[in-house]
Amino acid sequence: MKRRSFIQKSALTTGALTLGTAYGYGAGYNTNAKHAFNLKYAPHFGMFSNHAESLEDQLRFMADEGFTALEDNTMLSRNVATQTKLAKTMQNLGIEMGVFVAHEIFWKKPSLTSGDLTIREKFLSDIKRSVEVAKRVNAKWVTVVPGHVDLKQSMGYQTAHVIESLKQAAAILEPHGIIMVLEPLNFRDHPGLFLTESPQAYEICKAVDSPSCKILFDIYHQQIQEGNLIPNMEASWDEIAYIQIGDNPGRKEPTTGEINYKNVFKFIHDKKFTGILGMEHGNSRPNKAGERAVIEAYKTVDSFM
Repeated sequence: MKRRSFIQKSALTTGALTLGTAYGYGAGYNTNAKHAFNLKYAPHFGMFSNHAESLEDQLRFMADEGFTALEDNTMLSRNVATQTKLAKTMQNLGIEMGVFVAHEIFWKKPSLTSGDLTIREKFLSDIKRSVEVAKRVNAKWVTVVPGHVDLKQSMGYQTAHVIESLKQAAAILEPHGIIMVLEPLNFRDHPGLFLTESPQAYEICKAVDSPSCKILFDIYHQQIQEGNLIPNMEASWDEIAYIQIGDNPGRKEPTTGEINYKNVFKFIHDKKFTGILGMEHGNSRPNKAGERAVIEAYKTVDSFM
């Protein structure tokens, strides 16, 4: 095995009504997007549902606003017909597929940490199924969360069990060029999970030693868990393949909390990051006005040039 290497019912504004009619979110695509972002920010379905109803129309709305990627954690559970339809729509719009969750996550009891071979086989079976979905929707990344700690085993044994499961998963993923990204999660929202910090994820990725095992650096989670965002991203940069976004407190769009996203995004841009940044957060305000606020927030923090 070679190792190392997503029918707009009304227009946004009165002025945009002509565009909505001319391009028709249910009938065509405006190739002249309203904005060009410096980074590949990926909204998720539901984020702009007040502006567009169907999943395909939401994709068209995203593209019209300048977004070039989609994140859909639940893609694995969608039926084949929906996956195929979404893939075709994304391809036509020039939208790149971001992560989806690759396996069943055990939030309350040990899974990969336990070393239980039955649980490992179930995990590997999910990974094999995710390969087929990833190929169908043109996804390059899938999310993996090792699950809850095993209080009956020392951390060293748990880590060894996780690494072995990930090595076997990487052997499945490598031939297809698909990357599982390990997501550390914070202690406040997800107490008791095994993987919590970027140095820990970095150590595991180095041990697995595969181009198909990398880090998903969720800025929201790591602000809570460890802070020191830019230095920690710098230290683990060679193992980071995917980034997610959310401000703290509240897990809403940038500019609503304490994180200086303009500086963080400048750092990421200066590192010449060409991957996707998933907008894994809620909207701070309801309705169309709240959805417009999300778009404007990203324009604000993306203006670091």
